[in-house]
Amino acid sequence: MYFILATGNPHKVEEVRRILEPLYIDIVPQSEICPDLEPEETGSTFAENAEIKARAIYEATGIPTIADDSGLAVDALAGAPGIYSARYAGEQGNSRKNNEKLLRELSEVPEEKRTARFICSVCVCFSEDDILHCEGCCEGAIAREYHGDNGFGYDPLFMVGERSFAELSGEEKDKVSHRGNALRKLAALLKERKENEQNVGF
Repeated sequence: MYFILATGNPHKVEEVRRILEPLYIDIVPQSEICPDLEPEETGSTFAENAEIKARAIYEATGIPTIADDSGLAVDALAGAPGIYSARYAGEQGNSRKNNEKLLRELSEVPEEKRTARFICSVCVCFSEDDILHCEGCCEGAIAREYHGDNGFGYDPLFMVGERSFAELSGEEKDKVSHRGNALRKLAALLKERKENEQNVGF
């Protein structure tokens, strides 16, 4: 199977490929097919934004498209930054500024109230009328300082047990992360779909 992945983020591409390649699913980044297409994310939920991106790229290319929308929800901030995670500090994709704003917002929050979760909603658009959704979550807490050099985004601040996402290897992160959980669900659905297609008529 061959899909466009609706992102130009190489970290996301790497994570998705690690999990879906065992199913012989080929992933081609949007940046290689339609790099200038930037759908406006006007949805009010992760699922809505994921579908907006998947539909837009499918409509432009006619190729089945996988899109995800993910973010960080902090309990002490009433779920913020949420769908605005990538532009929390105002500038799209500036991880350093986003992390610094998060640390400032939580500077007076005690350890027991720094709980948070990463959420990932994945959408696959096979056609205009054939849409698939699944979602994954990872519970954790926000640290008071940066930990680790791996990962991207809020990974250095998001603690899962004694380590941050940025202190985990790619394989370790995949086992517990929101995106890993969502993509495993997607992999199971795609496998089931493929088996059902093969059994049609028998």
